[in-house]
Amino acid sequence: MVSSWREFWDRDTPIYVNARHKARHYAGLAGEIAALVPHPGAVVLDHGCGEASSADRVAEACGRLLLCDTSPRQRAALAARFAGHDGIAVLAPEEVAALPASSLDLVVANSLAQYLTSAELDACLRDWRRTLKPGGRLILADVIPPQLGAAADAAALLAFARREGFLTAAVVGLARTLLSDYRALRRRLGLARYDEATILARLREAGFRAERMTRNLGHNQGRMAFIARA
Repeated sequence: MVSSWREFWDRDTPIYVNARHKARHYAGLAGEIAALVPHPGAVVLDHGCGEASSADRVAEACGRLLLCDTSPRQRAALAARFAGHDGIAVLAPEEVAALPASSLDLVVANSLAQYLTSAELDACLRDWRRTLKPGGRLILADVIPPQLGAAADAAALLAFARREGFLTAAVVGLARTLLSDYRALRRRLGLARYDEATILARLREAGFRAERMTRNLGHNQGRMAFIARA
């Protein structure tokens, strides 16, 4: 039995209903991150990047792209996929913690906060604040508010699937997820949820000047994104 989110993400998961879903998710996210890059020479960290199959698009917009994921399996796959790309490096979380101070221009942490304990989130905020250059930015995205339920997430996925041409697969995939250990793990471990005021307070306590963004990254606009400046 899977006992933690870290263990869950270190294997094949039922989150993506088919290959098109996964490809469209990562392509769209890469485009949004690339648009946030402040200048062509920027050093960017995508923390909690997952499969990041379109990371080369982000790398084209910046000077160097650092990909970090807690899953050793995922990191090995990323290292193999981008082995010939000089502008992309794959790091473990402990390597991110060891990065030099004031070495990053942009940190993106999308769909990560919900899988961290409160202490883990605080540790990440400290690391990100230390490694960002003065004026550097943190994008903390896909934060789940307390009132958002699974039904709203499902509706957002179906709307995305309709736009991107995999609606039938999404309906089947949602039914499959109901029987998967993701649903059981979500009930057992839960997902960390934060209201807007709480996240802004946590960011301020970590030394950031922060505000909520008008749009979340990705397809689910029921979730929140924040921009925080070092």
